[in-house]
Amino acid sequence: MSAAVDSAAPPRLRRRQGFAALGTAARTPRGRVGLGITAFVALVAVIGPFVAPYSATSFANVPFGKPSGSSWLGTDTLGRDVLSRLLDGGWVLILMALAATMFGLVVGGTAGISAAYLRGRIDGLIMRTVDVILAFPSIVFALLLVSLVGPKLWLIVIAVGLTHAPQVARVLRSATLDISERDYVKSIELQGVRPAKVMWSEIVPNLISPLMVEAGLRLTFSIVIMSGLAYLGFGQAPPAPNWGYMINENRIGLQLNPWAVIVPALFIALLTIGVNTFTDSVARVAIGVEGRNVEVALIGATTPEAS
Repeated sequence: MSAAVDSAAPPRLRRRQGFAALGTAARTPRGRVGLGITAFVALVAVIGPFVAPYSATSFANVPFGKPSGSSWLGTDTLGRDVLSRLLDGGWVLILMALAATMFGLVVGGTAGISAAYLRGRIDGLIMRTVDVILAFPSIVFALLLVSLVGPKLWLIVIAVGLTHAPQVARVLRSATLDISERDYVKSIELQGVRPAKVMWSEIVPNLISPLMVEAGLRLTFSIVIMSGLAYLGFGQAPPAPNWGYMINENRIGLQLNPWAVIVPALFIALLTIGVNTFTDSVARVAIGVEGRNVEVALIGATTPEAS
């Protein structure tokens, strides 16, 4: 029965538990609200370009025109339809945020798991590099990289992804230190399996829950940082629409047509709130699963067979 203590969460079971946490979180009140808000904003961003009443770059009326029957949200600083630019200005932002999040998870996860499992000099080198990157605020680090090469979209994705890697590395390193001492990991090591295969087949499946939580958190930060960079002019080149840049270019006419600023800012806020709310629900479910696993392990350890 002692083996049951360490194998209370074998890789296949933990993988299923991790993905099941998404479904469980979506059924909670908090999860439904977060998922509903996120789905609404994502749906607007995806189908928006196909239903926009005007081209996002075409002239519709006088600059900063008031809302009317032909322009429901009025016009912007160049007389373009705000609603059309809003509908066409979110999908690139969301795709870039998703790509940066995935990049940060892969780089940070690889670094954190490798540092915890290999230990020694490799651990020290990786974690000191992480500390150096953490010394820079996220948006400052991203601006530093972008300023060296230029505001290319692929570079912005890499820059924002690299700002996430240190936090991901620290979280997964802590989790890996515990998992790497489990009996089922030690038994695989005794069979002479390569470290890379042990990390991929035995450790990574046990990190699904923290990975999902980190993915949600990093996606929230990606959206905020991407929007901030777009506001500063680092993003899609004008006249392409972008929610972050719309706030900047229309702020001078805030008194004339506030909707040109309020609505894109509202959609950015809704997206971050929705993702963060759903992530919080996933985290609560994951903590509950971890608690049940610990409880099972403790019960197994106190049975006569365990002794």
